[in-house]
Amino acid sequence: MKIDGDMLIGATRLHGAEGDIHAIDPRNGERLAPAYGGGGPDEVARACALAAAAFDAYRETSLAARAGFLETIAQNILDLGDDLIERASAETGLPRARIEGERGRTVGQLRLFAEEVRRGDWLGLRFDTPSPERRPAPRPDLRLRHIPLGPVAVFGASNFPLAFSAAGGDTAAALAAGCPVVVKAHSAHPGTSEMVGCAIRAAVAACGLPEGVFSLLFGAGSSMGTALVAHPAIKAVGFTGSRRAGVALMATAAARAEPIPVYAEMSSINPVFLLPVALAARAPAIAAGFVASLVLGAGQFCTNPGLVLAVGGPDLDRFLTEAAAAVAAAPATTMLTPAIHAAYDAGRLRLGAHAAVATLAEGRPAQGPFEGRPALFATDAAQFLADPVLQEETFGASSLVVRCPDVATLRAVAERLDGQLTATLQMDAGDLDDARALLPVLERRAGRILVNGYPTGVEVGHAMVHGGPFPATSDSRTTSVGTLAIRRFLRPVCYQDLPQALLPAALRDGNPLGLARSVDGVPIVAPAI
Repeated sequence: MKIDGDMLIGATRLHGAEGDIHAIDPRNGERLAPAYGGGGPDEVARACALAAAAFDAYRETSLAARAGFLETIAQNILDLGDDLIERASAETGLPRARIEGERGRTVGQLRLFAEEVRRGDWLGLRFDTPSPERRPAPRPDLRLRHIPLGPVAVFGASNFPLAFSAAGGDTAAALAAGCPVVVKAHSAHPGTSEMVGCAIRAAVAACGLPEGVFSLLFGAGSSMGTALVAHPAIKAVGFTGSRRAGVALMATAAARAEPIPVYAEMSSINPVFLLPVALAARAPAIAAGFVASLVLGAGQFCTNPGLVLAVGGPDLDRFLTEAAAAVAAAPATTMLTPAIHAAYDAGRLRLGAHAAVATLAEGRPAQGPFEGRPALFATDAAQFLADPVLQEETFGASSLVVRCPDVATLRAVAERLDGQLTATLQMDAGDLDDARALLPVLERRAGRILVNGYPTGVEVGHAMVHGGPFPATSDSRTTSVGTLAIRRFLRPVCYQDLPQALLPAALRDGNPLGLARSVDGVPIVAPAI
């Protein structure tokens, strides 16, 4: 597929005039053609105006039509074939198998949301039947459904050129909810974003939807993102990226005349707790699994385990010996962008130079210009608690082991941790009491709790939570992965004593859409079709 370096504003292609953006092949540092023209306030305003004009028509599309739209996007992405795989690999340095897997996840997310849309449970239909004889006041006829918030701004992520980008989870959830989407593509993979954006735009046209249902913008720096979040047509934001950028967008959204929600995934070090009985029984195996998770994708997943906590002693020493040997044998691997590589190297060197930190191992030296060396460090609980800097995320294959004097200190350290996407317990049956004592703390600190696994690998399903307390995310009540993500872009509306002719079809008598509903607090299962 030919790519032109254009923004996609509704049905129109437009080359921005606010400076050129070039993708960089991180394997060799070479610029990739074409140059993408960055947009400015005029392009933001045009895309947002189209989205606002499309909203009322798009939000009332039938469930079948909206599901079909999502499925059409999925098929269009698959139809891009090898062109998409090759471009994404060139822009990210990620191997073909990883890109193919991510394409499968992206397509799978879209199809899963299509199934969710058809079921209609997310509408949350509730009915309170009228009671005109009730005294001292009659009860009116009350009916509730959830409606979409409005146009959504989505920011593409650096580390997932497909699954968290133009057609990624935020876009899929917003479109499923009935919200038009304006995507600000990540400047690291503009060609990939243009190709996927064209697939979405083609689906908009094929399904007969208003052109403003989807737009794709490019812009270097923070000015376009700020303008997009500040635009009054935008009613919510989906973001995956750094804590600094996420907090800045939150401040912009809060300062608007009409503040809006920002669903930002930002920073997590994903602690792994090695409980004593498991550590005594399985130290080498736990070490092998931990290092494999640490170095996966050059440590550039938001769920790589960046912190390990355990009670000191011979069993922890065995774990450290095995883990250090595995890290030392691990190759340096290409990171996504020169900027990410530079930030990782700076963080790794800073941690290694910390007076309270010992360097246990570093991976094999880099052979390419933007390869990151894995690293393993250690400190003790007192030093960790004394310096908040040791909790900061180093985005890449770096982890810090905290040696604790006893299990009580493990819990004390857990109480002081920032909010996390995940927390992992490595435990055996003999650790049950210690795990039970830790669990309430971890529930307050993390969105997903694992036992005897590793946090990398986020299943896209109905029960997944990819979120957590700040700074893991800006809103711990939500998830950015799985079907529950649709709820971020909805709000409830109650209809009181409306005549049948004015009610939405989902709330009319006789249940013409055949959807599940709750009547006077009693769930009514959807009729079989």
